Amino acid sequence: MALNFNQYAAEANSFLKEYAEQIDLTEDPEKAARTLSAVLHGLREIISVEESLQLISQFPMFLKAFYVNGWSINKTKTKVKHIPQFVDLVRSFDGAASNYDFVSDELAEHYINTTFFVLRKYVSAGELQDIRDNLSKNLKNMI
Repeated sequence: MALNFNQYAAEANSFLKEYAEQIDLTEDPEKAARTLSAVLHGLREIISVEESLQLISQFPMFLKAFYVNGWSINKTKTKVKHIPQFVDLVRSFDGAASNYDFVSDELAEHYINTTFFVLRKYVSAGELQDIRDNLSKNLKNMI
């Protein structure tokens, strides 16, 4: 299998441009990338490893890289039952930039919801439903 890193980079840049437009961050693509990474890392902390693997099997290479960066599959899953807890978890993956990137809970929820909306381009409805089915009832609406 030939790896074409230039193609992966082009796809990633195209996706990030579209994603930044969707979350109203066209002027700050770096913030858009941090936001995407934080939301994906938050998700992987609350779903099973098996579900994560099924999810990323549908991702293009550049999204796989975002998802798995820094991942430890042996880590105990975080119990999150409510949106504010998930928002806090996402903020924790954004580090010091979270004070700038997620300035309000409403904005953070907008970013989270829009991220899952944009991912529908790559993930089947069935896989998204599988993930929803394994979330607490208060988190199901974000996917």
